[in-house]
Amino acid sequence: MARTALVTGGSRGIGAAISKALKAEGHNVAATYAGNDEAAAAFTAETGIKTYKWNVADYDESTAGIAKVEAEIGPIDIVVANAGITRDAPFHKMTPEQWHQVVDTNLTGVFNTVHPIWPGMRERKFGRVIVISSINGQKGQFAQVNYAATKAGDLGIVKSLAQEGARAGITANAICPGYIATEMVMAVPEKVRDSIVAQIPAGRLGEPEEIAHCVTFLASDDSQFINGSTISANGGQFFV
Repeated sequence: MARTALVTGGSRGIGAAISKALKAEGHNVAATYAGNDEAAAAFTAETGIKTYKWNVADYDESTAGIAKVEAEIGPIDIVVANAGITRDAPFHKMTPEQWHQVVDTNLTGVFNTVHPIWPGMRERKFGRVIVISSINGQKGQFAQVNYAATKAGDLGIVKSLAQEGARAGITANAICPGYIATEMVMAVPEKVRDSIVAQIPAGRLGEPEEIAHCVTFLASDDSQFINGSTISANGGQFFV
């Protein structure tokens, strides 16, 4: 069944793969982006997926942007909270600004994205909330106290929403990708990449499309009894 899906940070990297996969499933997809107008325009030209610019860290911007999406495409039944940033630094060097930037985008941004959509899902008795967390929210990571804290917090959001939404036909689940061959990861020096791959039992980086496949399943009617769960897609690097 074709539904309307919103993917934050949906025009690049893992988000772009998710947007494309949901469209391939027949859904009407809207992808948000924060600042790269050129990349967003190229993505729309390539895929036909409409892009919308707003800062997920701002509740008013998110509410206005979501209202525009719903007016142009339809009520949102599937929301993928994927937008995220890093501001890495060892804890003793981390600034309050670095902390707040990451918290505002990666954690509060999930609230700002899901909260305006939630009432409509409850009224229609259907919804799929999918949050893209991270392996580092499960195990922690050096120089990522801010990032790991937000990604761990995202798992708490999912577990709580699952309990609140279940009787209204809403599921909330998380995906924790490991190291994925995105533009950002591939830009890391080869020696560093090799050291990362050496920690992955699968012997390779993941592909963005592999995360997208997890999303399309969780967005489907076949996943309706899966709620409050976390899919760890990391090639065997970390087990919960």
